[in-house]
Amino acid sequence: MPDIETLSANAEVTARLEALVGRLSDADLRRDLGGGWTVSVALAHLAFWDRRVAYVFERWTRGGAPHQELDDDVVNNALEELHKAVEPRAAARLAIDAAKSADAAIARVPDAIAAQLIAEDHAYLLNRSGHRGEHIEQIETGLRG
Repeated sequence: MPDIETLSANAEVTARLEALVGRLSDADLRRDLGGGWTVSVALAHLAFWDRRVAYVFERWTRGGAPHQELDDDVVNNALEELHKAVEPRAAARLAIDAAKSADAAIARVPDAIAAQLIAEDHAYLLNRSGHRGEHIEQIETGLRG
């Protein structure tokens, strides 16, 4: 299992995400963040990456294939139009649900898998607080703007 600091950081940022989503109006969800993204697109983006982490760990801990790297830019660009098509309120719900699913899957990761990820410089898969925090900041900045 990942260390308690990682689990705590994930839980804290998930709570922060949930509080943010709870404050968002429908107009906020449609707010432009620049670069073709809205608040809801950023939330759908988070939902995808957290859901991916949950699936990777669920499969791997059952004896399936381990984590494999993706070209993040290609994936993000390929998914952008799909994220834009997601109803904004649904994107908000999906982001919270995916964060909670990822946190739960991460908490069940065996020590050997956690150690391997850390050794291979893939600790970001265990510690989701950085990625979530980055997009929470992006959203909060966009809402102030």
